[in-house]
Amino acid sequence: MASKRIKYFKTPIIGGKYKGKMIEIPAISTTRSSKSILRESLFNTIAFELFEANFVELFAGSGSIGLEALSRGAKHSYFIEKNKTALRLLKDNIDNIDKESATLLFGDTFELFSGLYKQLQNEAEPTFFYLDPPFSIREGMEDIYKKSLELMESINDSFVQMVIVEHMSDIEMPKSVGKLQKTKEKRFGKSTLSYYQLEQ
Repeated sequence: MASKRIKYFKTPIIGGKYKGKMIEIPAISTTRSSKSILRESLFNTIAFELFEANFVELFAGSGSIGLEALSRGAKHSYFIEKNKTALRLLKDNIDNIDKESATLLFGDTFELFSGLYKQLQNEAEPTFFYLDPPFSIREGMEDIYKKSLELMESINDSFVQMVIVEHMSDIEMPKSVGKLQKTKEKRFGKSTLSYYQLEQ
């Protein structure tokens, strides 16, 4: 019996050396496309610091943010995704764009993060962390922001360049989380980007 075909749509990488290459995004409830205007604003904000840095996309979905980071000069991108449907397309997207500069981890972000963080801690290279948790209005996701904040509290080392959270606009992210201080917030309709950096 043939497996059920995944429905998906496509979005292009919008800047850098892979500009115009297409990313496939599965049409499933836990994965959504970050708007082009949001992505453009994000990478305009971090453009100069991103070059030759690591980029970690948690709750990666299609990988559109981490792959855009590679296109714009990041040294290496790490992706964590636990949905098998999203994972298949994410692997295809990585293979089609830059598999030599990407590491894909299959599993729950909250379970895998500490191991990846320790690895990056040992490497001590500049690293960006991007969290785009599934919106908490979805079934089973009611505590997703609480758990995400707890994860952010463990991000406290000097190699961390920035932590960026894409979240529901009606959720007010705290001004500080552990050693992280919110430095900027920008709204894009239902989604908002909050930027955090370590206390100086």
